Amino acid sequence: MIDIREIFGKRVRYYRKNRKLSQEQLAELCDLHPTYIGQLERGEKNASLETIMRVCEGLSVSPDVLFENIVPKTESGAAQEIYNIAASLPTEKQQALLDIVEKIADIV
Repeated sequence: MIDIREIFGKRVRYYRKNRKLSQEQLAELCDLHPTYIGQLERGEKNASLETIMRVCEGLSVSPDVLFENIVPKTESGAAQEIYNIAASLPTEKQQALLDIVEKIADIV
């Protein structure tokens, strides 16, 4: 089963690094403890709605960016694993992965 906390955490880390922020800097922007930011990024904490909104504001992203396509649409072995990997990626990288998959599909 897909771990929503893990995917959320990976996306938080991606956007934090993309904005060249340390965990400490993001924590300060969000009025949260740096240790808590690390726990969120590792999927160890289940963030409240208030915390999610603070993190989104600190990252300058809307919540839909962090939760986009997070619910699996398939449950078959390899397809599920591919989905899990893709779902944990930010939108830009999902598009790059889709481009690769489409090229592979054309080859077959």
